[in-house]
Amino acid sequence: MEPAHPYYPLDAKVVGYLANDWDVPTLVCAFLGGWGALLLLTLAVVSVARPSLKMGDKVAILWFVLSGSIHFFFEGYFVYNHTRMAPAQDFFGQLWKEYSLSDSRYLTSDPFVLCMETITAVCWGPLCFLLAYLITVDHPLRHSFQVIVSLGQIYGDILYYATSMFDHYFHQISYCRPEGYYFWFYYFTMNAIWIVVPACIITKSIQYMKAATINRKAQ
Repeated sequence: MEPAHPYYPLDAKVVGYLANDWDVPTLVCAFLGGWGALLLLTLAVVSVARPSLKMGDKVAILWFVLSGSIHFFFEGYFVYNHTRMAPAQDFFGQLWKEYSLSDSRYLTSDPFVLCMETITAVCWGPLCFLLAYLITVDHPLRHSFQVIVSLGQIYGDILYYATSMFDHYFHQISYCRPEGYYFWFYYFTMNAIWIVVPACIITKSIQYMKAATINRKAQ
């Protein structure tokens, strides 16, 4: 008997599943093209608003605009539509169904994933946009907020990995298809970005705050 859907575990309750209309290359190109256009627009605005801004600060602004957009709009889409993801045929819905081949919890209203994504969309998304502004105007609270948001991103990512791995090793439940591509690229690499980059940002912010404290004490 053919399984009702392509997700793992094969007995996962993916209610009302409909196969995607768009192929993977089209989805990926549209996804990358949309974010690329957003980043180019952001860079243009920042270059006009603060032409003297250092390249490192411009990169940080682009990162937080990208993160904020993904957290608030893409992950927020999941939070709002989590009960009707399986039959979704709009652009974000089809993207989530493709990604869910590496983690079917997004199609079954998994409690942890839903709570984690809600916090990400409601808290970290808007704060990322705020950070882009704080960096642009060189606000003194910039580094404090960078540490808070980046720690939140890392914490959520680690829990995301840990809960899936716990079920895999202790309950023998795999949410990812067996093909290595889905695990190593979709699940591992795409999420690891939100550990590596925030860790670098935290390091830079701590160094800045340490230097500022030393300078103040020396006065």
